[in-house]
Amino acid sequence: MRAYGTRFALAALLGALIAPAGLAAQSGASAPADTAKKADPPPPPVNHLETALAGFKLTGFAAGSYSYSGHSAGGTTIVGRLYDRLQNRFMLNALGVVLDKPYDPAKFSAGFHTELLVGQDATVIQSGGFNLGSQADLPHLYVTLNVPTASGNGLQFKVGRIPTLMGLEVIETVANPSLSEGNQFIYVENFTGTGLSVETKFNNYVDLQLRVINGWDQVSDNNSHKSFMGRVGLYPDALTSLGVVGYWGAEEPGNNSANRYGFEGLLWRKLGKAAVWVQGDYGTEQANAALPDPTQDAKWWALGGWVTYDFSTTLGLALRGDYVNDENGARSSFNGLVGFPANTGQKFGSGTATLNIRAWPGAVVRPEVRYDRSTLQAFAGKKDQVTVALGVAYLY
Repeated sequence: MRAYGTRFALAALLGALIAPAGLAAQSGASAPADTAKKADPPPPPVNHLETALAGFKLTGFAAGSYSYSGHSAGGTTIVGRLYDRLQNRFMLNALGVVLDKPYDPAKFSAGFHTELLVGQDATVIQSGGFNLGSQADLPHLYVTLNVPTASGNGLQFKVGRIPTLMGLEVIETVANPSLSEGNQFIYVENFTGTGLSVETKFNNYVDLQLRVINGWDQVSDNNSHKSFMGRVGLYPDALTSLGVVGYWGAEEPGNNSANRYGFEGLLWRKLGKAAVWVQGDYGTEQANAALPDPTQDAKWWALGGWVTYDFSTTLGLALRGDYVNDENGARSSFNGLVGFPANTGQKFGSGTATLNIRAWPGAVVRPEVRYDRSTLQAFAGKKDQVTVALGVAYLY
């Protein structure tokens, strides 16, 4: 309730600030007929936040969904899934409120970016050491300090909680090709990191991001060592990009010696009305007590592909396939909201087809069919499951 109260109070203040302009417009409407040749056009819609606080941008989204799977565990849980984890349920997935103040890359300037996420999606992306309640989170909250450079792109220092450098898919599923989140997003990537990011774009072909963070999905560090992550982006032409990410650091609570390290590549190519992404991941975690087998290092690798095609401005199709080899159970051996049963290793993957229907302005309707398969009998005693789902979102 406090967030809503703040927003309404701000809106009332901004309304008071713009009221004189509205009164002036009304007085002009009563001009004598011989001087009023024709009525003025109606004023454009006003973003009240922008009017009072120049340069600030308020955007966001609202999303809900329904999912059904015939092989759900106990009739209530769709195993291995994230936002669509509840069987035969209508879900209040998310209300996202994004407030952004851009920086100017051409001069010494500052900005900030924050997102408040309220709903059932927030439950499964929360970081250790930060708690807004079971169904609220701030996945983005950082300040940017810009130092101008000869290239005109600037050197940016970001401090705060920042979304990961890894992967194609993001926390805000309305921005993803598919309705459901893929296995790579859920099992081999972090969601966020809290710390410092140094970023620059050298030219139109190369950019670089370097980060030191408290750890994967940790606001309050769970050990005394920091973690590191970096990304190089290559853009050979306007239709192609390649991002290469590397990471290293101790991630287990109270353990400074067992490091997690690996790399990822993400290739994008635009092909007319279609777009193609290919993502590959490899990771290792050194032996420690948190692993299913604490006596040996754990390894995993994953491969995923996406294809999107726009039939028109109002209808698009997204196809996704992914495969994860979690050979030691390090990334999928846990019970809870989204996990598989405890195991010492499994191979699993999925195939997904999603329609993106944009017939209503500002809204997207997303029916989806997904097939999951594992080498374990993880899906209510079966090795596979089929899920059908429907998502509806509005972006503002």
